[in-house]
Amino acid sequence: MKKEAMFYEMSKEKVHCFLCPHNCVIENGHTGKCNVRTHEDGKLYTINYGEVTSVSLDPIEKKPLHYFRPGSQILSVGSFGCNFVCGFCQNYDISQFKAKSEFVSKEELIKTILTAKNNIGVAFTYNEPSIWYEYVYDCARFLKETDPKAAVAIVTNGYISQEPLKELLPYVDAMNIDLKSINGKYYKALCGGSLEPVLKTIETAAKACHVEVTTLLVTGENDTLEEVEEIAKILSHVDPGIPLHLSRYFPRYKLENAPTDIGFMRKAEEIARKYLDKVILGNI
Repeated sequence: MKKEAMFYEMSKEKVHCFLCPHNCVIENGHTGKCNVRTHEDGKLYTINYGEVTSVSLDPIEKKPLHYFRPGSQILSVGSFGCNFVCGFCQNYDISQFKAKSEFVSKEELIKTILTAKNNIGVAFTYNEPSIWYEYVYDCARFLKETDPKAAVAIVTNGYISQEPLKELLPYVDAMNIDLKSINGKYYKALCGGSLEPVLKTIETAAKACHVEVTTLLVTGENDTLEEVEEIAKILSHVDPGIPLHLSRYFPRYKLENAPTDIGFMRKAEEIARKYLDKVILGNI
């Protein structure tokens, strides 16, 4: 469904979108880098409002959120589109392409959330929730107004501007944020983004809700003990209680590097534990 977007302004017959740090300036008839926000005759529209490509009742640990209501299940939903272009994306078929979707109104989604058996709430995940912003915001707010105890979780790359983030956070209980690397060149070359906004997202979110961080250790790209140590140090300065998930990489999409060495991951876990209270190995 097409709906007028939030967080934009007109500038010399072009639309300036400031939902995320790309700050796209979009000509009429064109879309932003996320491929879901389009300029039509002076207005910015989002084309994925309510468009659901994936839905599943998952263990909360799968998000991964190991320390937020452990042992529970959460309804996970996703759409299409992303503001990154990671060559190793596990969900590239919905993040990098306009995948087949079905419209689900916010009322229908909230009804499903509240009636699903043994479900604690909703997790916006699979593709990048921040570029599904209008729907995520409307549903999170409506859910909290309907049942304040229902949980809202966001699984995100953290590449969102501060204003929309702060507007959403009052309705969010937990976030898992990808910190893909501590190297700006890595972000630019492999993801098509930048590091600093992600660090700012972690810092802001950690003051408002439960936060866990995931770093995918990609063979030959960011799999050094020095990098893991620097990540752990930076997170410890925010809060040493933030759980860090070190996740094993497998060849996917455009990247064919070998899977991450498990022996290295064990050493990385030891290093990170010098600075953080909770370090979890994933995908092993």
